[in-house]
Amino acid sequence: MRQSGVLLHISSLPSPYGIGTLGMEAIQFIDFLSGAGQHFWQVLPVSPTGYGDSPYQSFSSYAGNPYFIDLDALCEEGLLQKSDYCGLNWGDNPERVDFGLLYQTRFKVLQKAVSRFLGSDTAGYFAFCEKNAYWLDDYALFMALKDSHGGAPWRQWENPLRSREEVALRSARTEFAEAITFYKTLQFFFFHQWDYIKNYANDKGISIIGDLPIYVAPDSADVWSKPWLFELAPDLSPTSVAGCPPDGFCADGQLWGNPLYNWNEHSREGFSWWISRIRHQFDIYDVLRIDHFRGFDGYYAIPYGAENAKDGAWRQGPGMALFEAVKNALGDKHIIAEDLGYLSSSVRKLLRDSGYPGMKVLHFAFGGGSDNDYLPHNFIQNCVAYTGTHDNTTTAAWFQTASDAERSMARDYLQIHNGENPVKAMLSALWASVADLAIAPMQDILELGAQARMNTPSTLGGNWQWRLSPQSDLAESAVRLRHMTQLYGRL
Repeated sequence: MRQSGVLLHISSLPSPYGIGTLGMEAIQFIDFLSGAGQHFWQVLPVSPTGYGDSPYQSFSSYAGNPYFIDLDALCEEGLLQKSDYCGLNWGDNPERVDFGLLYQTRFKVLQKAVSRFLGSDTAGYFAFCEKNAYWLDDYALFMALKDSHGGAPWRQWENPLRSREEVALRSARTEFAEAITFYKTLQFFFFHQWDYIKNYANDKGISIIGDLPIYVAPDSADVWSKPWLFELAPDLSPTSVAGCPPDGFCADGQLWGNPLYNWNEHSREGFSWWISRIRHQFDIYDVLRIDHFRGFDGYYAIPYGAENAKDGAWRQGPGMALFEAVKNALGDKHIIAEDLGYLSSSVRKLLRDSGYPGMKVLHFAFGGGSDNDYLPHNFIQNCVAYTGTHDNTTTAAWFQTASDAERSMARDYLQIHNGENPVKAMLSALWASVADLAIAPMQDILELGAQARMNTPSTLGGNWQWRLSPQSDLAESAVRLRHMTQLYGRL
């Protein structure tokens, strides 16, 4: 079935309170998608942001981001008063997220809501805690301990807590009981609101595509609670970390710094951690994009402490054994494989064996000849085609910054004549392709420039901040998008 959708992260929704939330603006965006004839809303990971404000460096694979809790909804439930949050400084630019300001302000407001909530009927809360205890208990304790250590990473905590000695943990659960309850309640708020938004989307015929990072952050409840599943030294420091080797785009390679998996231990446990992680994702999303799929075939290991990624080495990943275990436990699931970058024959085989659709990105199509995999005439049906992703600049900016040769080929291939809109041509080519699913970032639907870029890989600062302007004319965009969707048989 030919379908299409839009990529827009929750944080990028407009709202008066500094960041997009699971509130009325989310409802309005779903209405926009429905009116525009779309079937999918793709988001980035919704977990709490950590180092660098990146959704791909989270304190937990399971938790929801407290910043996304809608304050107006809490007010309607009697847990906040307008005066608790309406007069606060949420930033002076409605088109950018000020994460530093949010960190200083948001939790103080949420603390008031939690205090009022705990004085009411909490039967639903206790049921939520019991159902999610397998991850929630460790996460809430982890966050409470981080607070008690001034936000320091867990490897800097005193050894009994760093090593999870039972006596120390038992004492901490008592000492920090109030903070633990606070973090558990925030998760109850988040998932209560998330379920409402997801049900509303599904009722409108919109499925939500989520995003699962292949790696977890070094400073996370995931690594702290189950260190044996990662390549760690006796002092719990990583022995090797994740990244990418040098290439034509980056002479030093990319040093991500995430701890690598102890795949032998995962295999010995029947991949139970991965099954649990993916099962949880499908409790949240309808479809799941798995990031850096090639890392399951072979992954790049960089010695811990290295200054760059030059001295890494390739190692064998779990391959189909992991995905067969997932299928046996969870059945057939709608998974998208992020298979971008250099693909060896073994990665291509893993993708074929899995049956998952891979990704095609039109921005990558015009740097070679007619055999380029990313040119629409080379697409297969079982793929998801994008203009660009969250790691690319916008399509309007791409046409300004691409090489002369790339621009020339794009104009020739897309038949863009003088004065014609290159963004519209690129969207049309994508929607006209044989790909079962076509997706464009909202920035491209609105034809925005480089100022709307979401992330520039291997850089710190200024990323993940873009937001949809409250003044954006979505009605006109919905008409254009619906027409194109109908024209190319995706309605």
